[in-house]
Amino acid sequence: MNLTNNTHTGLLAGLILGATGYIGGFGAFLVALLIGAVGLVAGRVLDGELDLGSVLGRGRDR
Repeated sequence: MNLTNNTHTGLLAGLILGATGYIGGFGAFLVALLIGAVGLVAGRVLDGELDLGSVLGRGRDR
């Protein structure tokens, strides 16, 4: 049984970067927040839970 997937890994990376940003100041926090969001989206795409084609307006049937 796999307890972690790419979404969890991306979220964990974002949380670690967020803690680093907290220690480094508000500017570093904003950077960590942005990188964490990118990691979360990438994890959801790799898990197949998010289809970027539908989000960007391009369906699979075109």
